Amino acid sequence: MTEPTAKPSTEANSHQGTTATAKKEQKSDKANAQDNVHASKTMLANTAEMPDKAALLTLFTLSDTKESIDEVGASEQPDTDTSTIQPTANESNVAAQRVALYHTQHERTRLLYMASANTRPTYLVQTLKSQFAEYQQYLLAQQLDKRGLMDTEMLERLWQQLHVVDDIIADIVHHMPAQQPAGWQLTTQDGRNPLCFATVGKLKHGKPIRDQGSLNSYVLGHFGVSSFTYDRGYYIGHVVGYLFSCYFCAHLSISYGVAALGQQVVADYDYASLETPHMVRLLQGLDGYCKKRVYQLAVICARLSVFASDKRIERMLIAEVNDFDKKLQQQHLDVLLLQGLMPDSNDSTPL
Repeated sequence: MTEPTAKPSTEANSHQGTTATAKKEQKSDKANAQDNVHASKTMLANTAEMPDKAALLTLFTLSDTKESIDEVGASEQPDTDTSTIQPTANESNVAAQRVALYHTQHERTRLLYMASANTRPTYLVQTLKSQFAEYQQYLLAQQLDKRGLMDTEMLERLWQQLHVVDDIIADIVHHMPAQQPAGWQLTTQDGRNPLCFATVGKLKHGKPIRDQGSLNSYVLGHFGVSSFTYDRGYYIGHVVGYLFSCYFCAHLSISYGVAALGQQVVADYDYASLETPHMVRLLQGLDGYCKKRVYQLAVICARLSVFASDKRIERMLIAEVNDFDKKLQQQHLDVLLLQGLMPDSNDSTPL
């Protein structure tokens, strides 16, 4: 069950590329959102021969226009009036979009690792950071931080040194053992998407994430494929991706649960559905050095995460509520009330 097949450059990838093309031809009558996904798959197929550096970079770069993942996430929010009309059709549409996304993610990573050293973009993550949701949320928090509550210097240094993410990923890929891709479902307590997986279909909460629209989706793309639908994330790939997700949530004290992804959950994509004992064996197959590097990567991503930025912004909100001495104001109010005076706008007591 753990035969060597799963590193990004393995020969098994060619079969999935063929399957992706066949699936594209069978779904020509889908909605415009899915047509956009198929268009990206066509681009991958056209560049699969010998992609140059610019073509590889294009595969990871978001266009200026809204893409299908964003549109679908916004258009398929839970609605009691519409979700009950054609549940089978909706579920089928989401499943098709998910498989199309997985093939796109898989083929993109395969092309990256098949490229020569001269063709592969250098420190790709630093080039892409402006499109990451984590970076956009950091910039927002920085603008709101009028009271200096953020550790701006540390965070700015992390973003400036983001190239270390590519270095750690390369080291992990070099040391991780070959394994058959396995699938897991990840759920968090509030049903949100703290790992910022690319979203497909309806969401329990808002904020859809486009493919390659987050740092975590970029990182996990090197180890497998992933997506998020309604209230749970799906991951298919090497066990280091599973380990990364666990370390990430644990570092941020996010309650989470993991279960094996059933064989029929994602059709037309090859993966193993492993029970807990097999998951334990896969983790035991990783050496201590590899686990440490995965942990370092997870901590960096957790510190830069949207979740962490949101917590910083929440602290700013509390600071704005508590921006004066409440105890002093209560004492002054009590004095005025004892004197039978009504506090008014002419009260000169400083806040």
